[in-house]
Amino acid sequence: MALEKGPLLLLALGLGLAGAQKALEEVPVQPDFDAQKVEGRWLTLQLAASHANLVSPADPLRLALHSIQTRDGGDVDFVLFWKGEGVCKEANITVHPTQLQGQYQGSFEGGSMHVRFVSTDYSNLILYVRFEDDEITSLWVLLARRMQEDPKWVGRYLEYVEKFHLQKAAVFNIDGPCPPPR
Repeated sequence: MALEKGPLLLLALGLGLAGAQKALEEVPVQPDFDAQKVEGRWLTLQLAASHANLVSPADPLRLALHSIQTRDGGDVDFVLFWKGEGVCKEANITVHPTQLQGQYQGSFEGGSMHVRFVSTDYSNLILYVRFEDDEITSLWVLLARRMQEDPKWVGRYLEYVEKFHLQKAAVFNIDGPCPPPR
């Protein structure tokens, strides 16, 4: 009986991975993307994820993207801040360019990540991040240089939220570095 279920489990796993890959291929990338033009401070206007528990408003620990920097070799650094009850840490995540423009890969403890710069006019930015560890999690973010939402960009972003069946999340921004410990 167990031998009969083996091929079915492999088939289900294979179909699940193929479905996840198809979803990645469906994510567009900004034509003629120029990473240096996205350098600097960004504010989060909208946030959504494939798993609601990842972005729960009840979670006391918050992660906020602060800025994006580029390196000479083409790598991109995301400057993030973790903030919560008694916790404030800066984290830098570096992703490396792939063979395809506007797409980057990196790793984190226990997994990997794939980043796509979906669409930008360099004042607004739709960013897609796919985390792969024990499961696959997609995170979509609408960023802007100012806190003012542009209806055209919000509409474009919400189309992706609907298309990829994402869970909207509470938005927060952190202005700057963590205060030094007392």
